[in-house]
Amino acid sequence: MASERLPATLESGSRYLGCWLKLPSTVTAEAASLLGFDYLCIDMQHGLISPHDLVPILQATQRAMQRMIVRVPDNDPAIIGWCLDAGATAVVVPLVNSADEADAAVRACRYPPAGHRSTGPTRAAMVYGEDYVATAASFVQCIPMIETPSALESINEILAVPGVNVIYVGPSDLSMGLGLGPGNHDGEPNFDEALARIVDACKRHGVVPGIHADATLAPRRLDQGFEMVTVADDLGAMSGALADALNGTRHP
Repeated sequence: MASERLPATLESGSRYLGCWLKLPSTVTAEAASLLGFDYLCIDMQHGLISPHDLVPILQATQRAMQRMIVRVPDNDPAIIGWCLDAGATAVVVPLVNSADEADAAVRACRYPPAGHRSTGPTRAAMVYGEDYVATAASFVQCIPMIETPSALESINEILAVPGVNVIYVGPSDLSMGLGLGPGNHDGEPNFDEALARIVDACKRHGVVPGIHADATLAPRRLDQGFEMVTVADDLGAMSGALADALNGTRHP
């Protein structure tokens, strides 16, 4: 039986605001899924979420959220395939430095003959229908991260890879590679020029430019032309709210 509700994809020309999930908590993830974000991303690279946590988090969120993305720890076809089999609708792949690496990531998301993903969508077929193998290519997205000088130099080649229709900038690693130290460095010419170069290239190729940000930076990133912007993360939001409550009471 085909699924009545295939997930929506990220498409160029629209804006998407998302939340990053770092905590291995189904309750926190479920709460985030009910707030109206356009996507949630489960961070298995730098977050505290293990493979053991992934399926329960997906189960807690997918009733309310169509776009459930996983940032995998590496450009590894085994972990990419496993996350998609578990029901993720897209993967963010870190440290993609070349067109060849981007192509390898895309092929890990695609069944033959377009790729080499192994057939066995255990939970994905339960969620998206028994015809998942036939329909997956229409909604599963591969999102390479642009976060090194090598990726910046290869940006046009990466964006030209078939199957790359979204990219995601890691500003902290990109800043490190530019010799600026971790974090965002708005106002530094090298940093500003790198972001502008990425957005301009995405516009030429019809690719969604995404970036990691926060609520303070998000309006600037949208003005710069980014279309997929992470505006919050669960740990940061919780810590900030707790600190505000404590300090507001202690120092009214």
